[in-house]
Amino acid sequence: MKLHELRAVPGATNAPKRKGRGTATGQGKTAGRGMNGQKSRSGGSVRLGFEGGQMPLYRRIPKRGFTNLFGTEYTTLNVSDLNRFEAGTVVTPEMLQEVGMVKQVKDGIKILGNGNIDVALTVQAQKFSKTAVEKIEAAGGKAEVL
Repeated sequence: MKLHELRAVPGATNAPKRKGRGTATGQGKTAGRGMNGQKSRSGGSVRLGFEGGQMPLYRRIPKRGFTNLFGTEYTTLNVSDLNRFEAGTVVTPEMLQEVGMVKQVKDGIKILGNGNIDVALTVQAQKFSKTAVEKIEAAGGKAEVL
């Protein structure tokens, strides 16, 4: 079987309505557009969000907050997630991305101190919480700030 030989299962698709093909079809003359008005004419439609001149809903609702262009956003990871690595491993942001623990490294990785770590690792990241550093060092590892 080839791609050009594929067909839809019988009954899965319907033929499109043939509009404007005479009054006997039930879709003749105005072709389902009604009698008069902007929407009955060719090319006659209003843009998205237009409410006939009334102030549109998206402009009536108050806007909140702002985007800090200079803010840094870190990808967070807990200490307990690092237990999957073998002892003595140097854990880098690139390695975390390869393994699939982190989808994207935004402005860096921050290791948080949630959970316990049982393996002695050398962890390299942009930021660490105080409890994360304590737990990594208590397990016999090192926390290196990049």
